[in-house]
Amino acid sequence: MRTSFFSDDTICAVATAPGMAAIAVVRLSGPTAHEMACQVFYQHGKPFPLDKIKGYQSFYGNIVDPSGNHDVLDEVVVTFFKAPHSFTGEDSVEISVHGSVYVQQKLLELLIGQGARMAMPGEFTRRAFVNRKFDLAQAEAVADLIASQNEASHRVAMNQLKGGFSKALQVLRSKLLEITSLIELELDFSEEDVEFADRTQLRSLLDETQTHVKKLMDSFRLGNAIKNGIPVAIVGETNTGKSTLLNALLGEDRAIVSDIAGTTRDTIEEVMNLNGTMFRFIDTAGIRETEETIEKIGIERTFRKISEADIVLGLIDMTQSLQAIKESAEFILNKIDTAQQTLVLLLNKSDLCPTASAECVDLLKSTACEIIGQNEGHVYIQTLSAKTGNGLDQLQKTLSEIQQAMNANHDAVLVTNLRHYEALKHASESLHAVSKGLEDGIPTDLVAQDLREALYYLGSITGEITTEEVLGSIFGRFCIGK
Repeated sequence: MRTSFFSDDTICAVATAPGMAAIAVVRLSGPTAHEMACQVFYQHGKPFPLDKIKGYQSFYGNIVDPSGNHDVLDEVVVTFFKAPHSFTGEDSVEISVHGSVYVQQKLLELLIGQGARMAMPGEFTRRAFVNRKFDLAQAEAVADLIASQNEASHRVAMNQLKGGFSKALQVLRSKLLEITSLIELELDFSEEDVEFADRTQLRSLLDETQTHVKKLMDSFRLGNAIKNGIPVAIVGETNTGKSTLLNALLGEDRAIVSDIAGTTRDTIEEVMNLNGTMFRFIDTAGIRETEETIEKIGIERTFRKISEADIVLGLIDMTQSLQAIKESAEFILNKIDTAQQTLVLLLNKSDLCPTASAECVDLLKSTACEIIGQNEGHVYIQTLSAKTGNGLDQLQKTLSEIQQAMNANHDAVLVTNLRHYEALKHASESLHAVSKGLEDGIPTDLVAQDLREALYYLGSITGEITTEEVLGSIFGRFCIGK
């Protein structure tokens, strides 16, 4: 059962970004929010009357210091919200003032003087959660929506805020509750040795539930990539043009370009918004045999970044011999998991040998077939001149196509939160224990315990079962005015 969080307090905070701007919004929420606002909000030289308040209406007037000389602080627009039809579910007020830092702070002082207190980080959203305006997963989606910097992450956050993820979890919990109720019923009649749950039906329900949980878990890789930027590793041997390509994609000199082999010793990461999707490009150290200690560390990090990337741009210097090109391609192909990752093999420096393009592309196609078989769905091959920019538009188009294909392979519901993923992982382990218990014929009370654990972990995502410590950690990451 949820209990109110500081339900007798009225809180206030600046809801807009800190600093000076054209306007700022100060929020009030709590049982005396309307009364406090009316003490400092004047119309025609008089305090605004409480009986004139109507929900979802805005009024123009002045903020006045009710003590002393009743000095006017600012001309404002005040909007009143009546419980339960507000963001927090409580009586609330939003005061739009001019964006002077002095005005914002002075208004907060006036409200605190009326008995309000400063809100803690995320407290407005936490009150909305406590008052059942939405569940915990939706509350976390509010933070994701605020932090979204591109169309894709905004779309995912909005879907979660509307309850898409929560509805998927409700379906899972209802299936598990059906199983658990039958098992618990057997426990009530354990002395009579009666089976109320058909074991074949139970296994079928479990298999279906585990499939849904796995699908949600599998979506985390894409969901996390959309939220934080799809990781794209730029890899290849030294002096193949990796840093030049990064600079060309970003349109600025971010990485040092040099003819000296081994210039890039560590990874360089930059983000780029491409057609509404954030890509996180990672320029890595060139791969080669070396005894230089620092460079060896950089190469080790390159291999790690390859394994973490969703997309790998494998650069190959096409001015080399065909044999060298083939060996470079083989090395990169053997480092890629084409079931999970997409590889774009780029024959760079095409401006230096334009007549060899077709022959080199055919060589890479045959090499890819030798290593990964006939299915080349996750391998793209194209020519490029990172120096002149020729082929750069095609590469950007290819990246957009890959991103669209990644989205097409998943349902609309994506897991983007590590906490949610960990809870699903624990729930999956508990469900696996239930399945094994049914196969091994272990006592019903032990099976029931594993089912309860699975329900607990799924419930922890939406806040049906959540400790105060977890709530404090989640809402503590919000900004003050949210």
